[in-house]
Amino acid sequence: MKIAVIGSGYVGLVTGVCLADFGHEVVCVDKDAAKIEALRSGVIPIYEPGLDELVKVNAGAGRLSFSTDLPAAVAPADVVFIAVGTPSRRGDGHADLRYVREVAREVAGALEGFTVVATKSTVPVGTGDEVAHIIGTANPGADVAVVSNPEFLREGAAIEDFKRPDRIVVGIEDERAREVMTEVYRPLYLNQAPLQFTDRRTAELIKYAANAFLAMKITFINEVADLCEATGADVQEVARGIGLDKRIGGKFLHAGPGYGGSCFPKDTLALMKIGQDFGSPMRLVETTVSINDQRKRAMARKVVAACGGEVRGKTIGVLGLTFKPNTDDMREAPSLDIVRGLQDRGASIVAYDPQGMAAAREMMENVAFAADAYEAAAGADALVLVTEWNEFRSLDLARLKAAMKAPVFVDLRNVYRPHEMQRHGFTFVSIGRTPPAPGEAEIAAQ
Repeated sequence: MKIAVIGSGYVGLVTGVCLADFGHEVVCVDKDAAKIEALRSGVIPIYEPGLDELVKVNAGAGRLSFSTDLPAAVAPADVVFIAVGTPSRRGDGHADLRYVREVAREVAGALEGFTVVATKSTVPVGTGDEVAHIIGTANPGADVAVVSNPEFLREGAAIEDFKRPDRIVVGIEDERAREVMTEVYRPLYLNQAPLQFTDRRTAELIKYAANAFLAMKITFINEVADLCEATGADVQEVARGIGLDKRIGGKFLHAGPGYGGSCFPKDTLALMKIGQDFGSPMRLVETTVSINDQRKRAMARKVVAACGGEVRGKTIGVLGLTFKPNTDDMREAPSLDIVRGLQDRGASIVAYDPQGMAAAREMMENVAFAADAYEAAAGADALVLVTEWNEFRSLDLARLKAAMKAPVFVDLRNVYRPHEMQRHGFTFVSIGRTPPAPGEAEIAAQ
């Protein structure tokens, strides 16, 4: 099949590359000429494990190309995917649909023959109706079926998610689109990926409901972690105990500094606004957003408390800046609030992240960036683990302690065991776990 993907950001690029890897002929389109030129040269604008190799293979095979010429890509296409950004609109939290509308108008003028226009962008309920109206108004003679085909990609695992999805959701209003979209995803039948066809508005809401539920799950275990600290319980054991219940499941039950990234923050806000617009408020989602915002700010206070209640004039080392490992995405990352909160209290920050420092330099002021974890720890009054990159999971604790001015370690991802850290001489603070009493570490080691 001939496919055009409009928008070569995270979702568009992963979608286009994976569809090309399925054997389709794909053109990824973007207005950013510099980005397109870089992609043609094999330079990938985002960090996603395995993506560079797939681009190289499929571009070399002639199945994947990059262009700024939208009409030329759309005219021969059987399917046109809209995969442009829908950020939170400044001031009110609604999803900003300006790019979706703009693309719909441009696509309308380039359509030739029957074409399926599939919205990959995360959009509010009813956007598919609006896209269909825009195309129909701009090109009344267009033979087009507008569908909703939301993405469910995790940054850092996007290729695996695309090729081995839990489900593929397609919202249609024109039955002709069913056959076309079935053919697009036919290569996934070997993996028995469920292909769920529904109406367009339901598909749009599925995406928001899924992200909001996961955000609530994260927020729930974070509140349980606070209760564990107050009562002396262990949040990791609580999470395991409830996660073994198949009705609950263990995923997204890892206590931490709050969720961030490009999806959960904007999608929960957008779902709140959708509920308000339709007179059906989403109270649980509203509370989730509020709690998560407060939690990220509270993590700075947790670090201050670990340092004896004062960080003015002290140096804090920060390990991990991106909102999660295996990505370079800094959008809404908890580290932004944590670093700012510590700086407001007079601390100096030295930070290290395996992939996120280029983006962090654009978003953080007065931060020194280190070459590795040990350089970030050198002379530090405390070290804070914010993002659980694999290289932070087995640090040389003796070397780390020797490098620090004071052995204070705040683990916001519960990577390390309290007994182990105390045995190495650290003052250790984690999430939802009570530090061992003096002497307990030695007993546990026996």
